[in-house]
Amino acid sequence: MNHSHHMRMSYMGSNSTMQPSYHHPTTSMMMPITFYFGFKNVELLFSGLVINTAGEMAGVFVAVFLLAMFYEGLKIARDSLSQVSIRYNSMPVPGPNGAILMETHKTVRQQMLSFPHLLQTMLHIIQVVISYFLMLIFMTYNGYLCLAVTVGPGTGYFLFSWKKAVAVDITEHCH
Repeated sequence: MNHSHHMRMSYMGSNSTMQPSYHHPTTSMMMPITFYFGFKNVELLFSGLVINTAGEMAGVFVAVFLLAMFYEGLKIARDSLSQVSIRYNSMPVPGPNGAILMETHKTVRQQMLSFPHLLQTMLHIIQVVISYFLMLIFMTYNGYLCLAVTVGPGTGYFLFSWKKAVAVDITEHCH
């Protein structure tokens, strides 16, 4: 079975820089298949959203950077919003020489039909959608956009995660 119509190879660019690309079957755009730095005819996510100037690329870079930073902030916010109910139960257990010792057990619960869980679910859906958009933006192979997709979450992590609480369980003996 011949599938050559799915990926017609050609080269786009000026005479001095040849760049491998393939012809998208539903548009007249040539899509690159190697990394490149440019701002002419960069199609982004939707067929009508095409970057053609350095100013447009700068604006899209900032928007993608902020989206990627928000993605990381959303991940950290979801961690801090996790509402769980922690209950400690103590019960007597026999110890050495007939002594009675108290043993403490920790029970962690979250209710499925609760507002915090519904909020977590909605935030998770938003996080997944943003992650797919960022993946598709990276797949444009445009170096500027790839840079925004990778540096944005790093900046978001740096800005938002330093407040991340570290829970220490004093009853845990295997550190």
